[in-house]
Amino acid sequence: MTTTNSTSVQTTIFRLSPLIRITLLSLYVALTVPLPFLAQATKAPTPPALLWVGISIGLVGLYAVLCERVIVDDESIQVTYPNWVPRFFRKGWSLPWSQVKALKPRTTGQGGLVYYFLSKEDKAYLLPMRVAGFARLVKLVQEKTGIDTKNVYPLAQPWMYAILLGFTTLLLLVDAWTITTALGQPL
Repeated sequence: MTTTNSTSVQTTIFRLSPLIRITLLSLYVALTVPLPFLAQATKAPTPPALLWVGISIGLVGLYAVLCERVIVDDESIQVTYPNWVPRFFRKGWSLPWSQVKALKPRTTGQGGLVYYFLSKEDKAYLLPMRVAGFARLVKLVQEKTGIDTKNVYPLAQPWMYAILLGFTTLLLLVDAWTITTALGQPL
């Protein structure tokens, strides 16, 4: 979370939690990196080089999604991405505080709860829930809109990502064994 103060306008930037970013990038690597080695060892019809290209493109795409930033100032809340992320891939959004009508909960397909800002034009904007400093973000939302946010909690707790990171580490160890075994096979 970064806070800047320029000409009496307080701007706070929330970035994706490092625990979430590391966990998801590690999981992606653990799930994909063994594939080219296994394709080579099994003489699969898909060339390993093509798999490496696909894995690289996917990694860049995942990293782009994980570069999301939430910018809160006195006038609005906005979700942005770095300039190198193509707009057709992730557009982001901006919503002036004066246009926020409500914060509505919605149940996810897995039974979790997410929240949407509802604008006066009845457009919905997803409240980013995986940012570092989520409690501070929710407090700012309450200050700027007057909406009661005491029952707004993140979708996933940090301990859930810590457990996933632990299992991902185990998977990476299995990957190391798999790759070593695949490279040891006669070609």
